[in-house]
Amino acid sequence: MLFLADATAPVVETAGGQQGGGMSSLLVLGLMMVGMWFLMIMPQRKRQKAHAKMIESIKKGDEVMTASGFYGSIVSVKDDRYVVSLGEGVKVEVSKAFIQQKI
Repeated sequence: MLFLADATAPVVETAGGQQGGGMSSLLVLGLMMVGMWFLMIMPQRKRQKAHAKMIESIKKGDEVMTASGFYGSIVSVKDDRYVVSLGEGVKVEVSKAFIQQKI
């Protein structure tokens, strides 16, 4: 309990004391932003690149799973979408972005 009181107590400056600390707080803020970059943004970019590479490698006959959980095989490849066969006589057009994984 005393620790909290000491931590929240106002700082009393001495006559020859050092003022400021603005640069050190900016440095800490900058380091936190760099840390967030490496912990959150870099892994997301890595996943996006891997997904784009997987999408480009899909060809006719490949088995895939869509983002909604449907499993099917690629019947044909169009510019921005795939035609996926989900079963006998069931074909759907799926955007390339909604292909979750190649099986």
